[in-house]
Amino acid sequence: MYFQFANVLVFFLLAFVLCGLMLGLGLLLRPSNPHPGKLTTYECGEPPSGNAWINFNIRFYLIALVFVIFEVEIAFIVPVAAVFRDWIARGQGAFALAEITVFVAILAVGLVYVWVKGDLEWLKRLPQYRGEPAAEPLRRDAA
Repeated sequence: MYFQFANVLVFFLLAFVLCGLMLGLGLLLRPSNPHPGKLTTYECGEPPSGNAWINFNIRFYLIALVFVIFEVEIAFIVPVAAVFRDWIARGQGAFALAEITVFVAILAVGLVYVWVKGDLEWLKRLPQYRGEPAAEPLRRDAA
């Protein structure tokens, strides 16, 4: 029984030794050319402009998360679609179709939830209460 744990320990030690060896070889072989330009922010070849610490709107992250969820859905469905004909030939087609249908239904419920919650709207409206006058939009030219 301890032999299996010894295998894991040997692989961890080997991984640490190889990582240390590669880092050490890089330290010995790479040139050392310190320059202040190397410490500046890299912006795709353009000179950096402004402060790097800016606030992004949370909507960017929400839309990105919804996009990633449906990309993962495609990553799971494409392999199933590729072998679905073989599963039908073996008599497992109905079970696979039911599994994929449940998977897509769960994601559809999530999409409906996000949609109803209003997280897919890029411009959100502020809630107005009874008796309160409508808020005027801010104007940039007003000083």
